[in-house]
Amino acid sequence: MAVVETETHGQTLVVRLNRPERLNALNQELRTRLAEIWTSFRTDPQLEVAILTGTGRGFCAGEDMKESLADGAPGGRALDLPDPFREGRLEKPVIAAVNGFAMGGGFMLVEATDLRVAVHGTVFEVSEAKRWLLGGYNHGTVANLPFPIAMEMALGFRFTAERLYELGFLNRLVEPEALLPTALEMASHLLSLPPASRVNTVHMMRRMRPRPTPAQEKLAEKLHQHGALSDRMESRAAFAEKRAPRWKGWDNPEDRYRLPDLDIP
Repeated sequence: MAVVETETHGQTLVVRLNRPERLNALNQELRTRLAEIWTSFRTDPQLEVAILTGTGRGFCAGEDMKESLADGAPGGRALDLPDPFREGRLEKPVIAAVNGFAMGGGFMLVEATDLRVAVHGTVFEVSEAKRWLLGGYNHGTVANLPFPIAMEMALGFRFTAERLYELGFLNRLVEPEALLPTALEMASHLLSLPPASRVNTVHMMRRMRPRPTPAQEKLAEKLHQHGALSDRMESRAAFAEKRAPRWKGWDNPEDRYRLPDLDIP
């Protein structure tokens, strides 16, 4: 069984994550196959729009925790090939058709798309606060959400599709049977535009999205190391073993009060 399935509808490519038994968790094989598909899609003159969706009751559960535990390292292994979608180098628009849970890396896949359709009742979560030493500080910023909502998102609270639709993060809410037809209708609209208008507008809109400043990113690098690094693997072990995590916090308790420099412009 292919971990990613594809089909074409005219000039539209449908990309379907296909590990339903693992809620389409991002293991090495799936991430590699996605990178290959996006690389091919980028240069294919017959394809202009993509739709990203999943099989089963989950869109994508994010990092494959069992694979991370087996590798003894969090976050997954580095790919041997570029991924133009995740790296922001894909000039063609991508529509998310979110069929179920979008957690952690799955949320980030949705976040990287240009237009988003989700099924009623879908659950979203930025999971970094549960897996790393710094929560998802940048997601609410990129989504241009109010500070308390961005804070809630960064701290790993769950959001329903209904709430994210109200906040402007999603374009459409639909019943399950209308998910792909609605995404295909949106793709059809994009394809009705003059090609240069579609390409140039997507490029311009992406450049207008807010981003953390370089100084804030430097601070984030420091905060990613501020704490017991062993807690990163403990979070994954607890998840895999279905138990409460046993946090260490800091190797030296005094380090809690030695936060990196917060004097940023």
